[in-house]
Amino acid sequence: MVVAPLNVASSARVVLVLGGARSGKSAFAESLIAARCGTAIYVATAEAGDAEMAARIAAHRARRGRTWQTVEAPIELAATIERESRSGNLILVDCLTLWMSNLIGRAADPATAGDALVTVLGRARNPIVLVSNEVGQGIVPENALARRFADDLGYLNQRVAAVADAVFLLAAGLPLTLKKPSMATLP
Repeated sequence: MVVAPLNVASSARVVLVLGGARSGKSAFAESLIAARCGTAIYVATAEAGDAEMAARIAAHRARRGRTWQTVEAPIELAATIERESRSGNLILVDCLTLWMSNLIGRAADPATAGDALVTVLGRARNPIVLVSNEVGQGIVPENALARRFADDLGYLNQRVAAVADAVFLLAAGLPLTLKKPSMATLP
């Protein structure tokens, strides 16, 4: 398991953790929450549409253990974060990538949904850690739907990174700090 750099992550209110598939981003994000202690809410955006995804979800749940309260939010992410943040609990959202896929699959407007998410994050009082894939580092996708997905997720990641106090990029299980909280952003 990757251990969070406490001097950076412990003071941040909103944290974005980016990385590729199997980069260690979810385990790292979980370690950020564990480092802070307190009750944690895991906001899951995944839906078990097939046996392989069901197995992935089960593996994530097993790794977290029973200390996390899981709330499912495949579409209504901003409203879920707003509701759950009233409790004052720590929140982990895993992940924005699947949320974007859900939005596009249901013909929802990613820009409008992103506006709502960024607004909620800007008002957040308790710590929120969000996980997302960095999908724009490969070749330009061959089809229009894949290009739209990469574009929409890239724009969302930029917007969330802009309001985040800290941003990390994971590669091969190793975190790279892209943005550190400044003294002005500390609660």
